[in-house]
Amino acid sequence: MRIILAGAGGAIGIPLTGALIHAGHEVIALSRTADNAPAGTEPLVADALNHEGLLRAAAGMRADAVIHQLTALKKAPMRHRDMAATNRLRVEGTANLIALAQEVGATSFLTQSMIFGYGYGDLGPRALTEDDPFGQPGHGPFHDHIDAMRSTEQQAFAADGIEGIALRYGIFYGAAGDPSIDQIRRGKLPVPKGGIMSRVHVEDAASATVAALERGRGGQAYNIVDDEPASWRDYYCALAEAYGASAPRAVPAWLLKATPYLHAIFRTARLAPRGLERASHGPPWTSSASNRRRAPSRVFSLTPSESATQQRRA
Repeated sequence: MRIILAGAGGAIGIPLTGALIHAGHEVIALSRTADNAPAGTEPLVADALNHEGLLRAAAGMRADAVIHQLTALKKAPMRHRDMAATNRLRVEGTANLIALAQEVGATSFLTQSMIFGYGYGDLGPRALTEDDPFGQPGHGPFHDHIDAMRSTEQQAFAADGIEGIALRYGIFYGAAGDPSIDQIRRGKLPVPKGGIMSRVHVEDAASATVAALERGRGGQAYNIVDDEPASWRDYYCALAEAYGASAPRAVPAWLLKATPYLHAIFRTARLAPRGLERASHGPPWTSSASNRRRAPSRVFSLTPSESATQQRRA
């Protein structure tokens, strides 16, 4: 397939580009400058927030699918305002990219959503699945972030002539240039215990995205997370051990209250990877820092969620 990938130079975009090419697909990398297009891709230079300019740049182009992986996050968000530009990409950017998909004749549209659409803070001990409520209002200062995730999903599901799929990723880890690695090595990263968080290695996220592209069902949302969640402190202790560093200093979570968005992230609970069942000969969860990948024979099989279908009918 010919795939337009928006965000090809990002944390997940880089491994996703490689995974798509390895699977035999052609990748057209949408970015604001040609320099951001990864090797092996065809550049499409345009701003996803400029509707007319985007369609003008793609005039005469044909593609089978569009994948939306755009964010505006250069580092971990700490305050609510740090999410504003990414929220805009999930609302306005999604609308423009769907228009692009229709312009180039694409029949599939995959969009990046996140597990935080289920809510922020302590969500209880039960592992959540795609059938749990997503994008519900009434979350105070977190409303804009959740509303943006709901928007990108609902736009994808409702697009005329397009099979829309939402990918609800866990917290990414394993990205090239992760600044926390250097902080861990230098003993400069104090870590609160925090909640039990669902994560996903960026290369596993890329593999799951290819599986969703090739075998996913339109109108569906899929959790893309590791089989076993882990606390923030357990994760960073594993990271430190893998790099031969001392365990990070423990601090109480209340110290993060000055950065309310980050404080909520450290208290968010777990999800179950029900939608993307993963069969593997390796351990159920392994820190990427250990440099031990899950077995390459891992297989992704897609099972549909009911909630996304219900959202589409609503």
